[in-house]
Amino acid sequence: LIFIMRLQEFVTVLVRDPRMQKEDSWHSYIDYEIFIHTNSMCFTRKTSCVRRRFREFVWLRQRLQSNAVLIQLPELPSKTPFFNMNNPHHVDHRRQGLQEFLEKILQDALLLSDSRLHLFLQTQLSPEDMEACVSGQTKYSVAEAIHEFASLNRRFPVEDEGRKKGKTDGGSDSESSSSGLRPSDDSISCRCKASPASEES
Repeated sequence: LIFIMRLQEFVTVLVRDPRMQKEDSWHSYIDYEIFIHTNSMCFTRKTSCVRRRFREFVWLRQRLQSNAVLIQLPELPSKTPFFNMNNPHHVDHRRQGLQEFLEKILQDALLLSDSRLHLFLQTQLSPEDMEACVSGQTKYSVAEAIHEFASLNRRFPVEDEGRKKGKTDGGSDSESSSSGLRPSDDSISCRCKASPASEES
């Protein structure tokens, strides 16, 4: 007898490793590492690691909400004028809120079908580049963008400091992909039946 065990689909998301990044001589911000590990057919890559800042989460929520008007999206941690980047408690509270936001988002099959979510989680494209890619204004598709980013960051999962040196720098808000993205056979298949100025100063 042959027993075939069907593995249950899972998506693990971790928001971790907050880092202060210098925008210019006067301004700094904090970005966070988003680590994804999944066996879901919805994802082109099963493991990925990117860095995003708070205002990019705000952009993502706005775009998801505009494309899924009947769904009440979870809230992001509130933006407060009293947020202190040098206060570990403030930073960790926001990190936890961002993780809870993504955990809830990733439980919704309709939201999982939005290509912006996949570009946000699995590439370092800026919001402008993500919009252009989704709108078909780039030479590369969503799946090609994800495939190319993964090929530049082969060391997954990145768990120790020694390996982190192999990652591309995620300090800038507007990293764009190289113009020579390689074609890929991967495709975003989201037929899943189950399951911006608001930033730190």
